[in-house]
Amino acid sequence: MRILENFIKTVILEEATITEKVTLSNKAYRIRLQGDSIRKATFTPGAFLRMAIGIGKEELSMKDKIRSYSVWDIDKEKGTLDLAIATHSNGVGSQWAKDCKEGDTIYYKWKKGNFIADDSAESYIMIGDLSALPHLYMINRNIGKDKQIVSVIYNSNKSELFPDIDGHFPFHFYKLPENPYHEIITKLKDITPTLKGKTLVYIAGDSRTCIALNHFFKKELHWDTKRIKTKPFWNPEKQGLE
Repeated sequence: MRILENFIKTVILEEATITEKVTLSNKAYRIRLQGDSIRKATFTPGAFLRMAIGIGKEELSMKDKIRSYSVWDIDKEKGTLDLAIATHSNGVGSQWAKDCKEGDTIYYKWKKGNFIADDSAESYIMIGDLSALPHLYMINRNIGKDKQIVSVIYNSNKSELFPDIDGHFPFHFYKLPENPYHEIITKLKDITPTLKGKTLVYIAGDSRTCIALNHFFKKELHWDTKRIKTKPFWNPEKQGLE
């Protein structure tokens, strides 16, 4: 295992250092990474990192050594990027976020995926929980100005949610229980008739909610799949979706 880990670190992954760690709420941290590879990166808003957080921990499987985190902000000139990591899942990644320290070296690989900023619409719906908040903030900042944006960002404790990097709250926060797709669908039935022009929806967070809402938009509202962007980040009944 050690030989494979060394190969992954030196051949496959990029390297950066944790330069800041700040508490955003009692369930989230902002972690700033700095490295030359960040200056050279070709960044697409909505891209994320595959991070090897379990290097050196023999008790973890290779699957558990890797976690994905959204880029909340990036400054290529300074060679820094910010992650906002939720710890409510109590999984391997959450424990890493609690334990990591300034000065630690991390290893990562860029991943673009399909859950990226698309500025082609006039109206947007943003739906997600605490785990999805930094990713949706990044999308929101990169779809252009003068857009109609409605949002349903939820958590069982609203105080665990946090503002965007500029200190503002561009989204509507709701106190809702875990996996509240029934309540969200009720809100969406009021929201969707108010939308103007071409509309896209971003749905992220708890995979159970993502599946239910994706079904609602496709089967009940008959939206084309290209208008529905979905990204499950976690599931409390499973491991690995972090």
